Amino acid sequence: MDLKQLLLKDAMIMDLKADTKEEAIEEMVDKYYQVGVINDKDLYKSDILKREAQTSTGIGDGIAMPHARDKAVQRATVLFAKSSKGIDYKSLDGQPAYLFFMIAAPDGADNLHLQALAALSSLLINPELVANLKKATTADEVQNLFNEAMKAKEAKDKADEEKQKAKEAEIEASANSENKDEKPYIVAVTACPTGIAHTYMAEAALKEQAEKMGVDIKVETNGSEGVKHKLTANEINRATGVIIAADKKVDMPRFDGKHLVNRPVSDGINKAEELINLAVEQKAPVFHSEGGAVEEEESTEKRSLWSKIYADLMNGISNMLPFVVGGGILMAISFLLENSVGAHSQWFLFFNNVGNYAFSFLIPVLAAYIAVSIGDRPALLPGFVGGYMASQATASVISSKSPAGFIGGLLAGFIAGWTVVYLKKALKNLPKSLDGLKPILLYPVLSLLIVGAIMYFAVDPVFAVVNHGITSFLETMGTGNAVVLGALLGGMMSIDMGGPFNKAAYTFAIGTFTATQNGALMAAVMVGGMIPPLAIAIATTFWKNKFTEQERQAGLSNYVLGISFITEGAIPFAAGDPLHVIVSSVIGSAIGGGLTQLWHVNVPAPHGGIFVTPLANKPLMYLLAVIIGSIISGVIYGIWKPAKKKA
Repeated sequence: MDLKQLLLKDAMIMDLKADTKEEAIEEMVDKYYQVGVINDKDLYKSDILKREAQTSTGIGDGIAMPHARDKAVQRATVLFAKSSKGIDYKSLDGQPAYLFFMIAAPDGADNLHLQALAALSSLLINPELVANLKKATTADEVQNLFNEAMKAKEAKDKADEEKQKAKEAEIEASANSENKDEKPYIVAVTACPTGIAHTYMAEAALKEQAEKMGVDIKVETNGSEGVKHKLTANEINRATGVIIAADKKVDMPRFDGKHLVNRPVSDGINKAEELINLAVEQKAPVFHSEGGAVEEEESTEKRSLWSKIYADLMNGISNMLPFVVGGGILMAISFLLENSVGAHSQWFLFFNNVGNYAFSFLIPVLAAYIAVSIGDRPALLPGFVGGYMASQATASVISSKSPAGFIGGLLAGFIAGWTVVYLKKALKNLPKSLDGLKPILLYPVLSLLIVGAIMYFAVDPVFAVVNHGITSFLETMGTGNAVVLGALLGGMMSIDMGGPFNKAAYTFAIGTFTATQNGALMAAVMVGGMIPPLAIAIATTFWKNKFTEQERQAGLSNYVLGISFITEGAIPFAAGDPLHVIVSSVIGSAIGGGLTQLWHVNVPAPHGGIFVTPLANKPLMYLLAVIIGSIISGVIYGIWKPAKKKA
């Protein structure tokens, strides 16, 4: 793509009037709005400020690169602005910023645009270009300077590629020789959360500095268009050291046993020489992948405890989602078939059983991959088994009819992960001769023993007692106040979405239905159970900017899961954001459950969701209770949930 298509002349500000960082951002955002690059100033500015709140995009040497990627952006654009007096932009080097590049990328930016943005970003480490830009007085000059710099970079990249191929051929040809005169060789990975600018600037800075120092380097980029220049096992093995300049998680186990420098991506841009020296001279710590987390001794920007917990949680949720969607859709199809061909049809049984088989893995997979995120591969076994125990009603020293559910699964994942982390620390001083036994014997046996004991004697029994207490409370309430009881049962269906509260409410309604053949309370729990996934679907549809692409796609499937009375569709969202999801769901479910009793709705069926509407005594009132509760929950969640973080 021609850079002129990104660096619009109409969007340039050759004499920025602002005196402060906030004023500069405001002025540039206004310019974008004036020329039609963005259609929502508040949204775009909000995302710019969120990125600045993480770390300043004032990268130093007089340059600032504020950027955001959201639905307010109509086309990929880079706004160039100059300040003759300089602005205190809270830059990383503490110096004023004179040149500004505000990058706007649409949510659905194609690879061509992303490649062009990456290429433009990598040019900004060229001091000659920066000096010429400071002297430029017209928009045409700026465009021409970038075009010339781009041509020179493309020619250099082509020459570097040819040299790299020649070098690799030379290494292969002399693999068995005694030649020790070759240059030092290191590898690096650069990554930032958005992957638009800093990833490629760090790549360019490291490559340029390495060339000056006579060091061969290969840099893998984890940017917005995916992993580029992926490092091979042979390249990693051959490297003297490894540099990780990243602000997001990268694939680490492959670097096991290598001297590894782990720094923020900004250090890759501003401290390239220091990082290369550490890698070449092997002064960085040796990384051991089985140690769980990456060595953090050298990081100047450690993650907060909550961000680490959140990352672990997301690892479990992302691996659980396919089971929720796949199993849930098949179960929904089975309910349709049940009404049309009967409950004894082989097709109904096939779809229903396969869907249930998939659902039986929800909690184990959630727990297993939370554990893996914390303790690496050795934590898979105890995490999986702990999650399975949480999903079984009898996996406890106390006999109970209710499992621990997804809350117990969450606990199992974190318990398993940290158990393995501490086991590794406890066993690190064993003789080297026993290293081979750790992954195949010591970690599996000891971690399973510890996690199994905690789940069996502590976690599951607690939920068994909770469940018994809830059931007893419901039985003492009786049916004296139907509306209050309906609201209570409906709300309980949303508290833990399959756990003790949910199961107690559902079991109570089933018991009442079995004894009296009155489906009034079944209507309350059915409505209460449908509302959480439907509320998720509504929120992800109408508040798209607050959710990731993966969450929006999962949100669409929740329409189907919700009408099918598959509350578990909301579990991934509840696990990742329990406060907003559970509170909003409980409110809507309680209202929906109460309305069924106020309107005397009766549903003589134990499951089926929207598909058993024809069986209800008041079909329209049944549907209306679902719709009202879902809209209330969806609106509360959509408004209350903070917008997703931008980088």
